[in-house]
Amino acid sequence: MNKLSTRQRTLAGVLTFSGYGVHSGQPVTLTLSPAAADSGFLICRELGEGRKTEPVPVHFSRVSRTTLCTTLDLGDSVSVATIEHVTSALSGMGVDNVLITLDGAECPILDGSARPFADAILSVGLDIQPAQRKFLKIMRAVTVRNNDSFAALEPYNGRALDLEIDFDSKVIGRQRMIFDWTPRRYYDDVSNARTFGFVRDAKILRQAGYALGSSLDNSITVHEDRILNPGGLRYEDEFVRHKLLDAIGDLSLGGLPIWGRFRSYKGGHALNAHVLAGLFSSDANYEIVSAEDLPLEVEAFDDQPEGLAVNGYLRSVR
Repeated sequence: MNKLSTRQRTLAGVLTFSGYGVHSGQPVTLTLSPAAADSGFLICRELGEGRKTEPVPVHFSRVSRTTLCTTLDLGDSVSVATIEHVTSALSGMGVDNVLITLDGAECPILDGSARPFADAILSVGLDIQPAQRKFLKIMRAVTVRNNDSFAALEPYNGRALDLEIDFDSKVIGRQRMIFDWTPRRYYDDVSNARTFGFVRDAKILRQAGYALGSSLDNSITVHEDRILNPGGLRYEDEFVRHKLLDAIGDLSLGGLPIWGRFRSYKGGHALNAHVLAGLFSSDANYEIVSAEDLPLEVEAFDDQPEGLAVNGYLRSVR
């Protein structure tokens, strides 16, 4: 095993993104900054006049709402919505430690996928840190249900997701994706999948204060049996791939990458949060283990010698 695969990573530089919230329609700037080893994902908000909240962990215990997106409560009546695409890119691309800073209440939607974040991570590269990576190893299966929908975390000797959706729509229907995680597979097969919605729901959503920033530039829009976006789909099964993208982002709120298998049928943000709560409800459900004790797969972005940058990904060893 290349020992780089067992070491923690943070960004090798600062990344800044400006755009609009898909639900709020409000302008926002998001900054991703390097963070110390064992920090995990931290988040804070700028409040104006030089004030900002104290950084807090991006953690499922702070989830305050899961309607159409994942919203975190940062304390003192400050929240951040639609965090899942950012955390998906960070987790999917193998970032362990980062500080997320926003000057608004919702992350920018950009093109509706995680690809702009993933591209920026590749561009700036990652610093390899001295500390060993740690994982949440699933020791006992946990399942949560809501009618015929479910989400489960199960013991598995790897990092896998098995996700299925079923929509009453000729355009979408029933789709399933089984995904074994590596940064390369995440980048190629998941990160470019966009969020989606239905014209039939648009008026109701906007009256409720959602989808105010949604457009054909950042969302796949389905009308009856047609996709309205001029370019069509990026993947034939882009819908299930985006749901998998969301799940990766939501599951990162466990605080550490998961060593095990996630399964879901007709799931979403609420079930993703509930299955993490179920996991942590008993110490018997999981163990925190060192990467040295796991058979980590090394390929693509991770297969270079120490200190040698390939595709600008791994920049240095500290």
